[in-house]
Amino acid sequence: MRIAIIGGGIVGLATARALQRSGAGRGVQVIEKEPEVGLHQTGHNSGVLHSGLYYAPGSLKARLAVEGLARMVTFCREHDIPHEICGKIVVAVSADEIPQLEELARRGAANGIPGLEMLEPEAFQKIEPHAAGLRALRVPTTGIVDFPAVAGTLRRQIEEAGGEVRTGCRMLSATRKGGAWGIETSAGTVEADYLVNCAGLHCDRVAAASGTDPGVRIIPFRGEYYRLRPERAGLVKHLIYPVPDPAFPFLGVHFTRMIAGGVEAGPNAVLALKREGYRKTDIDLRDAWESLGFPGFRRLAGRYWRTGIGEMVRSWSKPAFVRALQRLLPELRGADLEPGGAGVRAQALDGQGSLLSDFALVPGDRALHVLNAPSPAATASLVIGEEIARAIG
Repeated sequence: MRIAIIGGGIVGLATARALQRSGAGRGVQVIEKEPEVGLHQTGHNSGVLHSGLYYAPGSLKARLAVEGLARMVTFCREHDIPHEICGKIVVAVSADEIPQLEELARRGAANGIPGLEMLEPEAFQKIEPHAAGLRALRVPTTGIVDFPAVAGTLRRQIEEAGGEVRTGCRMLSATRKGGAWGIETSAGTVEADYLVNCAGLHCDRVAAASGTDPGVRIIPFRGEYYRLRPERAGLVKHLIYPVPDPAFPFLGVHFTRMIAGGVEAGPNAVLALKREGYRKTDIDLRDAWESLGFPGFRRLAGRYWRTGIGEMVRSWSKPAFVRALQRLLPELRGADLEPGGAGVRAQALDGQGSLLSDFALVPGDRALHVLNAPSPAATASLVIGEEIARAIG
């Protein structure tokens, strides 16, 4: 069966590999608009291997994150991809955060995460001597990895197995013609028997362009990072996270040791006015209008405007960003930080203003659309691909 996969990020590449291995997709083509694979969410995330701690037991995210972590670690070992299972702590810094921290521990245990420990300050400060708080949850299975290297390895495997990865090839439209797909691209027409939409930040548009009402709108949220100056990187030994706000799928500003060296601090979460807007000044009028004019976004903003203003203040004010980080690391000073990178999260939002919390794999007519696959999709990408391959049969 000829299968066209729209999107050459880590999920699209893992899907192509899984389809080849299942035998369903011997004629796989990956269509990617950028000159290289994995340039957006794959290459602009924090590089964390997530354990599956945060997700509701029984959800697709919970199952695929836990299984996906184990599979990703094995894959990295087999292909000499830089990675490390260094563990992290999630720190409650106030009494009102302790019940939510205990709930995370219950979720993690229900999801099958081994080795979870609730620690008092004298115990967690042996792991992270400069962290402060009332209690912490140690998560030993969390790690760090080079996700772009994973994407590059997947591409090589796809091509070695006879598949094609077409970069610099933008999908324009897709129509069904006599039982097959005719996919118009910037590099000509691609014919396929089945279409898989793994377009990330543009997945709702690809669904609409191929005749499926996505039912959601992708709202791009930019996450901005600082880096600890090299001489201060010793303040963080592994990963230090706050207790997240349960109303949002974002994890709050945290500290992450990077696989290539150094420590990142962040991210915040602000509305991006361009779907691939990595800078504050990046604006695309169509993208901005589709977000701001969407009724679901206006409902979300009406409920959580105070939270949104706080994120915007941290975006424009380094002292405000530093104060948020100091809740976890009181010794930190503004001079310890230098500007880092940024990423944009493709977050699906429904018309009622609810942020989709789980992965969303939506079938169409000889098509399957991945309409919500933010973090931990990179960690879970190998098993997400297998899930899609099973769904296609």
